[in-house]
Amino acid sequence: MTNFTKREIKNTFLKMLEDMPLNQITVKELVKECGINRNSFYYHYQDIPALIEEIVTEDADEIIHTYGTIDSMQTGLKAILEFVSVKRKAILHIFNSVNRDIFERDLWKVCEYVVTQYLKPILSQGNISEFDQEIIFKFYKCECFGFAMDWLNNGMEEEAQAQIDRFCEYQTRLFEELLALKR
Repeated sequence: MTNFTKREIKNTFLKMLEDMPLNQITVKELVKECGINRNSFYYHYQDIPALIEEIVTEDADEIIHTYGTIDSMQTGLKAILEFVSVKRKAILHIFNSVNRDIFERDLWKVCEYVVTQYLKPILSQGNISEFDQEIIFKFYKCECFGFAMDWLNNGMEEEAQAQIDRFCEYQTRLFEELLALKR
């Protein structure tokens, strides 16, 4: 019963979030729409931000689980954009709310995972110091995060795949040049 109730709260919340901005959703309206009482909501969640955090974290963990290996930056960016676009309107409503930090933390976590999975095998083959590896990891994490944030800031309206492909071409050239400098 507990898992059913939590799932129903999440599904109802997401359905409401598809139709209205986050600041218009109250616990009172959520439990009414869900057909449960307020105590049931508060048994499972401290407040709406706690609910958001659980939903976003579960989605981030699912993307990480789905992409066990990242063989290219295209695959990595595809994973990041998939994380962002799974619940497109809901994510935009969270992104444009005071609870944006919850989403950003998990987006950063997905970016970190993607970059680590992609770069770790490549960098372990080279003669690159740990200090330089850390800089390269940070650079790529920030690039991925920035790409996703820019897409979100533009309302997720532009066609991202063509940009990803071109971006990754530049990144591949840059990375090859970085490795060549270390030889």
